[in-house]
Amino acid sequence: MKKIKLGMIGGGKGAFIGDAHRRASRICNDFELVGGVFDSDYEKSKEFAASEGIAPDRCYPGVEAMVKGELARPEEDRMKAVAIVTPNYLHFPFASLLLKNGFHVMCEKPMTMTVEEAEELVKLVNQKKLTFALTHTYTGYPMVRQMREMIRSGMLGTIQRIDAQYYQGWVNSIIHGAGSRITGVWRFDPAMSGVSSCMGDIGVHAFNLIEYTTGLEIKEVLSDLNPIKDDFTMDLDGTVLLRFENPKLKGVIRSCQVATGEENNITLAVYGSKASLKWAQENPNYLYLLTDSEPVKVLKPAHGYNSEFAEKSHTMPCGHPEGIYEAVANIYRGMAKSIRGEKFFPGEFPTVHDGVRGMKFIHSVVNSNRDGNMWKKL
Repeated sequence: MKKIKLGMIGGGKGAFIGDAHRRASRICNDFELVGGVFDSDYEKSKEFAASEGIAPDRCYPGVEAMVKGELARPEEDRMKAVAIVTPNYLHFPFASLLLKNGFHVMCEKPMTMTVEEAEELVKLVNQKKLTFALTHTYTGYPMVRQMREMIRSGMLGTIQRIDAQYYQGWVNSIIHGAGSRITGVWRFDPAMSGVSSCMGDIGVHAFNLIEYTTGLEIKEVLSDLNPIKDDFTMDLDGTVLLRFENPKLKGVIRSCQVATGEENNITLAVYGSKASLKWAQENPNYLYLLTDSEPVKVLKPAHGYNSEFAEKSHTMPCGHPEGIYEAVANIYRGMAKSIRGEKFFPGEFPTVHDGVRGMKFIHSVVNSNRDGNMWKKL
């Protein structure tokens, strides 16, 4: 089967996310990166393209030039999908341009800057009947997918409590180091990143994991956000209380970018009336099943006791660790199936609708804090 020709916007030299996308697209073996716009500086973009073995005529000076150049090629030779791995404020204009011109899209999160932009992308995806995938990376882990299937089977009974946490510490060196570097970090500029730093960057991952694994929609949020420093306007830490359709079900999201010593500590715990499940990203191959009547059970990938969805999502034999590249590769694989019109599992890749939910979460959380810690509907 021919590989799908892939383009990329952003993700040039030194870009971790761009590199993750390229590695993932190669791991799933369904895509071939053929060109793109890798840097706002055309000379740097050309240097990067040459290092990747990309033909010079497919390294474009801008996104409009890329669209025009690719559409001029024979259909069998042009890009079919494009990955957007730019700062947040560029997601919507680039995604809408690509969709209008018939390209499938893989987009980094958060999907847009506003809820209105997100809803506009839904209309475009539906109108053009194209595939739009959003890289909520953690949905690609086999044991997260196993968690989803176990919850949906009813194994946990009635869900009674949900706790999600995402702690990082990388911002400490920036805000407390010698000399302020805040102005040089695009994530701290609302014009480039949007209304939120912590919740918009990592808290939304925790939000997405809750809805992805449980199938339950969060209806209301109450937030308490903290900028940490007096001269900083964006949130670097926060706690969000959650309400669901069932008034007896409560939850919480705790998210922090200044948790000293933490690396990428995202955890999810779902507590039911019969059993509970716990998962942590820094040890992603272990899913813990807790009950009152038996010892803790540990589920791992590549075993027959897992669901078909989870077993289709691992790339290595049991006992061989997999990580973030393989998780993103699973999302790319799901996208490829959709582009080719093949059957795929529900939840095999986050969609434009997940992007809308994420934007509603981010803005509701910011509004709740701004208005004096009031409950806000999503």
